[in-house]
Amino acid sequence: MVRISKELAKNIEDHGRQCYPEECCGIMIGRRVGELRIVGGTFELDNSQEENRKRRFFVTPKEYMRAEKVAAENGMELLGFYHSHPDHPAIPSEYDREHALPWFTYIVLAVAKGEPKVMTAWELSESRDRFLEKHLSVEQSL
Repeated sequence: MVRISKELAKNIEDHGRQCYPEECCGIMIGRRVGELRIVGGTFELDNSQEENRKRRFFVTPKEYMRAEKVAAENGMELLGFYHSHPDHPAIPSEYDREHALPWFTYIVLAVAKGEPKVMTAWELSESRDRFLEKHLSVEQSL
């Protein structure tokens, strides 16, 4: 299960709306308690994808290092990444699978005609052959 506050979910939705028709992307920091992931913060990243920002996002090594630093400075750990799918379902793409790592959580937000819609959470299987959907619980506060 992935738990996130309404405030942080709204931050992701606002970011998706602002970046539309391109994909937004950002990091999620928080805590792991067994299988439970508790998102304690989100931070926007620049989409460094150069070829097709409407259908792809890319996090540079420098941004990844910054994400790890932000998490450590906040006494948390890097849980994963979020990104939007403009005018596409909130289901990870094959490209997403090819570039994902099994120990991270991925939140995908569908943005239809500029408006945020469905938000889902995923983790890559250990064999890296498919994503496994995780229950996403959006809560008043954490």
